[in-house]
Amino acid sequence: MKTIYLDHVATNPLNPEVLEAMLPYFRERYGNPLSLYEPGMKAREAIENARESTASLINAKSKEIIFTASGAEANNFALKGIAYANQNKGKHLIISRIEHHSILNTARFLEKSGFAVTYLPVDKYGTVNPEDVEKAITKETILISIIHASPEIGTIEPIAEISKIAKQKGVVLHTDAVASVGNIPVDVQSLGIDLLSFAAHQFYGPKGAAAIYVKEGMRIVPLIYGGIQEGGRRAGTENVPAIVGMGKAAELARINIQKRIDHIMPLRDQLISNALKIDKIILTGHPEQRLPGHASFVVEYIEGEAMLLLLAAKGIYCASGSACSSKALKASPVLISIGIPAHLAQGSVVFTLGEDTTEDNINYFNETFPQIISRLREISPYAKGWEGMEGSSCTVKK
Repeated sequence: MKTIYLDHVATNPLNPEVLEAMLPYFRERYGNPLSLYEPGMKAREAIENARESTASLINAKSKEIIFTASGAEANNFALKGIAYANQNKGKHLIISRIEHHSILNTARFLEKSGFAVTYLPVDKYGTVNPEDVEKAITKETILISIIHASPEIGTIEPIAEISKIAKQKGVVLHTDAVASVGNIPVDVQSLGIDLLSFAAHQFYGPKGAAAIYVKEGMRIVPLIYGGIQEGGRRAGTENVPAIVGMGKAAELARINIQKRIDHIMPLRDQLISNALKIDKIILTGHPEQRLPGHASFVVEYIEGEAMLLLLAAKGIYCASGSACSSKALKASPVLISIGIPAHLAQGSVVFTLGEDTTEDNINYFNETFPQIISRLREISPYAKGWEGMEGSSCTVKK
C-alpha cells in the first residue's frame, strides 16, 4: 500500500547525515563532557561545536544557547525561570490563548503559585493583536510569551511588532518557536526577543534534543538543579549524541531552508485549493501568514478521528489538532479561541508537508480525501438536519 506522511509538524524522520554524525558518540566517543581526560574533552568539544551550529540557525551567540531535552522543557524553563527570577519586580505574565500546552499548563501552575496571568484573545485567523498586548501590560508585568507559529493552525504571529512594545515597556519577551525554527527563517536579532524555545526533531534532527535561547545578560532561575552543566543553568550529564545531532540538523536546516520552502509551498497551496472545493469545509489559520507546509481544516458533519482512521487505511498519515491534545477527547482550545464552535472543532484535520512530500503524494491525497469525506458523511448521524440545529453554522467569530 502506498504511504504518505503528512504529519511533519508532529515529528520528522532523522536526516541520514545527522544519524551519521551522531553514531560515534554512542560507542567510540562516549566520554563524559565534564571529565578532564581526552575522551571527555572530545565530548565537550563536540557539544560546543553543536552549540555554535545551533546558535547560527537563529543568529544567536553560542553562549546564548542552553540545550534541553524537549521544547516542552524549554518552555517550562522560560516561564518558570523568568517568573521566579523577577518575582520581586512583579508577578504578572501575559500569554495568548493559543499557546502550546507546555505554556498553558505552566502558566496555570504559576497562577497556583501566586502569579497572575492574562490570556490574550486572538482573531479568527489565530493572530494576536499587538495592541492587546500593550493594553494588558501593567507595572507588575515581568514576562510576555507569545507563540511564534501555531502547530495546529499554522498562523505566524507578529512577534517583531510585539517585541517593540515589550522593549518600550521594559518587559521580557519569550516565544515558543518549536514549530517555526528550521521551517522558516528565524532571526532572534530581527525579532528582538529575549528567549526562544526550539526542538531538533522539527528540522530532521533527533527527538530528545532541544534548546532555549536566552539573550546574553538575561537572569533566569534554573529549572533543574544539580551539577554545573550548561553554565550551571541546566544540570545533568549531557546527552552528547542528541546534542551533536541537533547541531548537525541545525547546520543542514540553515543551508536548505529556502530550498525546502520553495519545494513545499506550491504543494501545500495545491492541497488547500483542492480541499476547499469540498462542500462545508473551512481553512483554519491565516490564509497567507502561515507555515509553508501547513494546511488545516474543519470539516462539518464528521469527526477528526474518523477522518484520521480512514485516511490511515489509505496510507495517508495526518493529525487532528495538536499532537498533545488530539487524545484528550476535548475540543481544541486553539479552535475554540478562533471562534469555531465546540461541536465543529471535533472535525479538525491537519496536514503538514515535508521535504520528502512529492507532487504524486498530493495528487493521491487530492483523489482520496474527497472520497473519504463523502463516505463519512453518508454514514454521519449529523449529516441530515444539521442546518436546523442551533449554533451549527461554521461561522468564525472575528
